[in-house]
Amino acid sequence: MMSVDRLTVKIFADGADRVSMLELSTRPYIKGLTTNPTLMRKAGIANYRDFAKDILSEITTKPVCFEVLADDFAGMERQALEIASWGENVYVKVPITNTRGESCRAVVGRLAARQVKLNVTAIMTLGQVQEVLSALSSTTAAYVSIFAGRIADTGVDPVPLMTKAVAMLRERPNTQLIWASARELLNLLQADAAGCHAITLPGDILGKLSLLGCDLTDYSLDTVRMLYEDGRAAGFFL
Repeated sequence: MMSVDRLTVKIFADGADRVSMLELSTRPYIKGLTTNPTLMRKAGIANYRDFAKDILSEITTKPVCFEVLADDFAGMERQALEIASWGENVYVKVPITNTRGESCRAVVGRLAARQVKLNVTAIMTLGQVQEVLSALSSTTAAYVSIFAGRIADTGVDPVPLMTKAVAMLRERPNTQLIWASARELLNLLQADAAGCHAITLPGDILGKLSLLGCDLTDYSLDTVRMLYEDGRAAGFFL
């Protein structure tokens, strides 16, 4: 049976449920946590600041990523500085562009110059990776999040792109690559093989970690039993 302990890639839990985030943060194999406005909206979070500060009062040693909400560059910068002030373990998520497709490179550069730890997010091309690297300070810790799952949603294999991105970051020890928007447990192994530093996994995929490397014959039998029991429980008959 394969174990996550044998993998090099770090697992970050992705979600916005307080109870789940706090519980996952205690697990040794969870190396960090991420969230975003979409997840928080789905979780029914009413106050962004209060939620974030509550989480950070409990999780103080592992990286936690919170995203700016503004769409204008001045607003992004102001919010990033506030978010960064919430804790030493905070990484501020800044999108690669605003909603008009305008590059956030200058904002990223100014924040990096002020030693704000960043997670530049929603990246999907190598050109965008290069753009981020040209803006980041070589001395400031940062994550570059490529949405590999969304790339795969378009029918494109993200593995070659992720492998090239790893090579681009090789001379930047303070900048780490995240395989973001994972879709299945296989992505964990793909990210590890590609040399990614981290991968974000939502709760439904984290729940499948026990299946990692399981015997497929046994899994087949479990599936047959599930289908049989569900048919019985539904009261189906012919």
